[in-house]
Amino acid sequence: MTSKQIDYCIELARTESFSKGADNLFVSQPTFSYQIKLLEDEVGFKIFERNGKGATLTPAGGQFVNFLSGMRDEMKRAIEQGQNFSAKYHDNITISLMVRQAIYFLPEAIRIFEKENPGVQITPKFQYDGSLDSFLKNESDICFALKEQTRQLAGTTVHGLFDSHVYLITDRDDPLADKNLITDEDIYGRTLMVGGGSPELLRSIQQKLISSGRISYFNSPDHDSTLTSVATGHGICLAPGFLNDHSGQFAWIPYDCEDSFHCVLLSHRNDSRESVKNFIDILKGLYDKAVAFPL
Repeated sequence: MTSKQIDYCIELARTESFSKGADNLFVSQPTFSYQIKLLEDEVGFKIFERNGKGATLTPAGGQFVNFLSGMRDEMKRAIEQGQNFSAKYHDNITISLMVRQAIYFLPEAIRIFEKENPGVQITPKFQYDGSLDSFLKNESDICFALKEQTRQLAGTTVHGLFDSHVYLITDRDDPLADKNLITDEDIYGRTLMVGGGSPELLRSIQQKLISSGRISYFNSPDHDSTLTSVATGHGICLAPGFLNDHSGQFAWIPYDCEDSFHCVLLSHRNDSRESVKNFIDILKGLYDKAVAFPL
């Protein structure tokens, strides 16, 4: 399958006309038709039903074209990134993390690093789920993780970054927003949003509150859905401080709990590049200086 065949197939699905598709892509109709036939022969099923007026997608063809559209978009992005990279950089370090705000000082670290290493690009890779798996498959060079996730991981080096405490998130108009510290008693009688990919430590805290029988709870699929529920007054939630984007949209109040999340960076033990070490050292240095920063 060639990139031209992908373009021809998507264009025919859009126009449902061999002549219009060929004209729009500046090729002859016989060439256009022949490439569609070659593609169908290769995949082994009919993508289009021919008729006197043109062609329409078969059910299998409809699914196939949806996949091709995504593939073409990914290919276009890959080409654009490659063009950007080749024009300015000779090396790249990819760091995977669940959300942008997980490493608050990431933009500052990138600025400092790229001043000192002008030929090396830092590429953040945001994956709410699967960032650790991506790292273990060597799809990224550095990974933000919780220390509890790093047990028995072979071939990796763990770099301590910071400890993050537990906070209660409420709407800014909520009466709890005026408190300096939240206790269990403050939460009793309220609806707590739970789930949403919560780390092991947070799940245990949620379960302790639920088992008291003095709160209601509602399962939420992910953190963004939880925040939407908080904003609409449907509930409140507990979260690690590293998820705070410091936008001021919500009140983040410390929760009376001694437990904390040990946030770390992972690198591959066999990656001996000095640039990777330098970038990790810059991040660690920024957090070491920010002792009073709420996390």
